Amino acid sequence: MSKIRIDPFYHPASHTVTYVVTDLATCQSAIIDPVLDFDIASGTISTGFADSIIDHIDNNGFEIEWILETHAHCDHVSAACYIKKQRGGMTGIGEHISQIQHTFKRLLNLDDSFKCNGEQFDQLFTDEELIKLGHLDIHIMYTPGHTPACVSYLIEDAVFVGDTLSTPELGTVNVDFPDSSTTTLYHSIQRILALPNCTRVFVGHNKLAEKRADEVLETSVIAQKRYNSVVGGKATLAEFVKLHQQRHVDSDIQPLLLPVIQFNIRAGNMPPAEATGNYYLKIPLNQL
Repeated sequence: MSKIRIDPFYHPASHTVTYVVTDLATCQSAIIDPVLDFDIASGTISTGFADSIIDHIDNNGFEIEWILETHAHCDHVSAACYIKKQRGGMTGIGEHISQIQHTFKRLLNLDDSFKCNGEQFDQLFTDEELIKLGHLDIHIMYTPGHTPACVSYLIEDAVFVGDTLSTPELGTVNVDFPDSSTTTLYHSIQRILALPNCTRVFVGHNKLAEKRADEVLETSVIAQKRYNSVVGGKATLAEFVKLHQQRHVDSDIQPLLLPVIQFNIRAGNMPPAEATGNYYLKIPLNQL
């Protein structure tokens, strides 16, 4: 009998997935990659999607132990800060978030009040670190490439890979983040594929899904090895780079990157309010 319960929540606007992973013995939960609703046209932040996750926690009698980010996302605003304020839990991300913070502090011309040391998060994880979820271990795997700071979370027989891998049909997501690397991504994927074949792989992004569909969001190491359209079939590094570039040749920079990264490098917190009491986002011109 499985020791964990995994509940996926699909966010249609961003095509991303939030996972609630629960240790059934203790009812302690980890929320992986939570999302706030963001309408860029009106500059409106709302909490409907995050509230549905909180309702799930409450209705099942769970308690939030962790709110985990696989990376600083460029396609949605993190709900980590909001959920922590509502129900508690410790926020965590890979230690290399500091590199992302340095990059965007420079691009956004942030003042010295913004610290590039990851202090905005409760805990920064190192590669191979073990943390606890109830009675269970969460194994931290440093899997950069999509961004320089990506991590994956291995819990029992399930690994949550964020955007390091996609479904076998899609292969991988674009490498359009500053300092991202297709070569580094290949080596990170090989690390995931070195896990036991039966390991379940939960992807963080699926632009083809139109509704929550567990079978679309869950794959496996053996399925990735056999059927992944970019890295499957024991593709070499050269083959992977070629296929990945062909797949994403017309891809543009993620349109929400510059606005949402200003939240996500702050663990989902808004930038500091200005003298009017209002909050503002900055868009650097001709910088990317």
